Amino acid sequence: MASLPTTESRALSWLMQRIQLPSSIETLRASYQAAKPFPHLVLDDLFADEMLESLLPEINSMQRDQWKNVDQDPRERTLRMRSAVEIGEAGERFLNVVHSAAFLYLLSEITGIQQLLPDPYLQGGGYAAMRRGDYFNVHSDRSVAYDTGLTRRLAMIVFLNKDWDPSYHGQLELWNPDAKKCEVFIDPLFNKTALFEVAFPNYHGVPVPLECPVERSRQSFILYYHTVGINGKTDVTPHTSIFAPRSHGTNRLTLRSLMREVTPPVITRALRKFSK
Repeated sequence: MASLPTTESRALSWLMQRIQLPSSIETLRASYQAAKPFPHLVLDDLFADEMLESLLPEINSMQRDQWKNVDQDPRERTLRMRSAVEIGEAGERFLNVVHSAAFLYLLSEITGIQQLLPDPYLQGGGYAAMRRGDYFNVHSDRSVAYDTGLTRRLAMIVFLNKDWDPSYHGQLELWNPDAKKCEVFIDPLFNKTALFEVAFPNYHGVPVPLECPVERSRQSFILYYHTVGINGKTDVTPHTSIFAPRSHGTNRLTLRSLMREVTPPVITRALRKFSK
């Protein structure tokens, strides 16, 4: 940290009072850059438990109209927070840290991506949940933010699930570049943070439908970080999520997934409501 400019050094000193790094920034940088199948880090206990525990009542008290059902495409069925205005006081305190200049400096030091920008609108980010039967097939993230035109560079998922049994599934899977093999499984455990590069073909997803009890859900807080173009070039080709071909074996075809694809969404939602 001594080699950093004074302003950045002071910012990181402020940040270290609010988070807990498992090793030096230099070690984390080397791990991130060398990680397979693409640059990523998995950090345990990065944040104070108390900070994340304060998020739980907030996410659990959210009403139906505060959530957006993402189920129009048969390759994804999840819940996303409808907009940033749904964030409460606990969420605002958390964002004060992960959207701070100090945290951006830290991410730049680890990833080598300079001039990172947060997304105050939380487009595609914020609170997220997956219920029993939900899934997100293997894909590469969209390249450009929804409305601002900024280029997505990093994704960070902070998991919020206590006492999560492996039989519930819900692991985040990182796949190799040709989407033929999953190389990393990340359990969605409380205070486990996954940070990874957004680029094509960095395939990842939660392709196995959840088997958690109906009263449980897989909860997380998702954040995206951006730059203005890449390496000074602003003509980035925009694309939405690019899903891996089923022929590559990434998105397992089961009786449940087959029924999911041929059943109209209105019937699927009615059955889900009835099952509760």
